[in-house]
This record gives sequence, C-alpha cells and structure tokens, in this order.
Amino acid sequence: MAEPLALKIDRFATPIGELILIVDAQDRLRAIDWHDHEDRMLKLLGRYCGKAGFTLTLAKDPGGLRSALQAYFKGDLKAIDKLVTDTGGTDFQRRIWRELRRIPCGKTISYAELARRIGKPAAMRAAGLANGANPVSIVIPCHRVIGSDGSLTGYGGGLHRKQWLLAHENAIAR
Repeated sequence: MAEPLALKIDRFATPIGELILIVDAQDRLRAIDWHDHEDRMLKLLGRYCGKAGFTLTLAKDPGGLRSALQAYFKGDLKAIDKLVTDTGGTDFQRRIWRELRRIPCGKTISYAELARRIGKPAAMRAAGLANGANPVSIVIPCHRVIGSDGSLTGYGGGLHRKQWLLAHENAIAR
C-alpha cells in the first residue's frame, strides 16, 4: 500500500484574510487557499493525492514560501514569480495554469483570450473551469482573468479578494 504524501501546512494573516499554504517535502507549493475555504482546499488536495491520501505537519515559513507571499502582499509584486508549484491536475488544466503564469502582473485577460492562448479558442468554458480549479491561487494568478466585458467574474476566494488583488497589482483602479 502506498504511503500518504507528507505535507506541511502554514498559515498567516494578509490584508484580505488568513491564507493557508500547503507545501511538500521538496518545498513545492501544493495548495493555497483562504481560511474560510479550508474544507474545499483539503477535499481537492485529497482528490489530487489519491487513495494514499496525505498527512499535514505544522511548519513555519516552509521553503521561504510564506516570506515570499508576505513580500508580495507588502508590495514586492515579483516576489512570487519564481515560486515552484506542484499542482497535479489534468493535462488541460496544467496548460491553462502555465498560461496563467504568463499573464504579467498588472494586466488582465478574458476567458476567451485564455482559451485562444492555448490554441483552443472554442474552449472558453473549459478554460474557465480549469482556471477555477487552480489549487495555488495568487501564485498561479487566476485572479487576472476577467469577463470579456471587463467584469470581475468568479474567484474561488470571493470577488472582494479578486478586486483587492487586481487593485494591489494596479490592474484596476483602487
């Protein structure tokens, strides 16, 4: 029988709520979510880990990931650009997530543009679903995707957080 995946968990306050980080033994970011969505995050993590499951051990600033995210929230917007993630997901989801990391800080694109960028212009809905399944928000900046009409549509952490993140990155007016 396979051993459960040993993961580390850290929590810290941000201007828009407590953030939870899940990191593996190689200090790769596996999941990020807000405290009020912890149950959802753990359920999705369980799905990615399979039958063997996972264990969580409390860790402070594993791999410097908390420090990098705190720097981002304090205004060093590039502090998270090089963080290593290990997200699982389908091939399509991973394509979407790689493309999300190519959206420059301070810019937004539409779901239609996201689908076009991966060579699947008719897959707007699938791109939106993959965007919403992103387990490491902020680092894989799913908040930078908006409606074709410029509206702030969907964000797993809540639209108030999406609006704050985009304003923080100067992608929308404060």
